[in-house]
Amino acid sequence: MPHIFKIPQSVLVVIYTPALDVLLIKRADAVDFWQSVTGSKDSLDEPFVQTASREVLEETGIDCGPGTTLASQLQDWHLENVYDIYPAWRHRYAPGVTRNTEHLFGLLVPERTTVRLSPREHTDSQWLPYRQAALACYSPSNAEACLMLPKMAVMKEAP
Repeated sequence: MPHIFKIPQSVLVVIYTPALDVLLIKRADAVDFWQSVTGSKDSLDEPFVQTASREVLEETGIDCGPGTTLASQLQDWHLENVYDIYPAWRHRYAPGVTRNTEHLFGLLVPERTTVRLSPREHTDSQWLPYRQAALACYSPSNAEACLMLPKMAVMKEAP
């Protein structure tokens, strides 16, 4: 069976409450690596919004896919980051691939939304005020996304 390389197009989903508390999850494969939900496309033609809802469900158990109560709360921020892939993870990509394009989303959820982690990917979760979340993020682009939250948040009533 041929090796399947990751596609260097991914999503970052900042999950937040009406109080602008942000969900951070701790990676299982790195020490003290806190982050928002992230993940790569499964295929080149997969829409970013589909990648975002799939990754949120896989990593947190929160369902924001089409037809769910939270579907309308998943907001495309129409922003992208292009960054160097950390050397420790370059082996997951085709030879010569060193940069990734990350598309940003926000997801408004009710206070005290239950999180069910995928233990293969994450070992812990925490809700932090957005500024504290930014300080806790390992990735600079993730920290920046947390700090943009007051401007980007769609503050309609959470379901």
